[in-house]
Amino acid sequence: MLARLKRRLPDATDETLLQDLLDDAGRFIRAYTGRDTVPEPLEGAQISLAAAMFNRMGMEGETRHGEGSTERVAELLPEDVRRQLNPYRLAKAVGT
Repeated sequence: MLARLKRRLPDATDETLLQDLLDDAGRFIRAYTGRDTVPEPLEGAQISLAAAMFNRMGMEGETRHGEGSTERVAELLPEDVRRQLNPYRLAKAVGT
């Protein structure tokens, strides 16, 4: 997965940082889906999420950033990744 992330982020050279982002993305996916491991079909989503995390670096705490007529909006979980993850969420049963 690290090689695939490096191809998406050719200017990123710190492999340790990229691996940390992949690990963080994996933890996020496991928490979001309620699973113990990241299912193989979601590896692409994990890479996409890690790339989004890399691109958001320096914007911690911001959801919107504007300069002149340009505005950037940062989502914690991009909608395209959310659509990939939703079918893999485990239902939680609540007992009485």
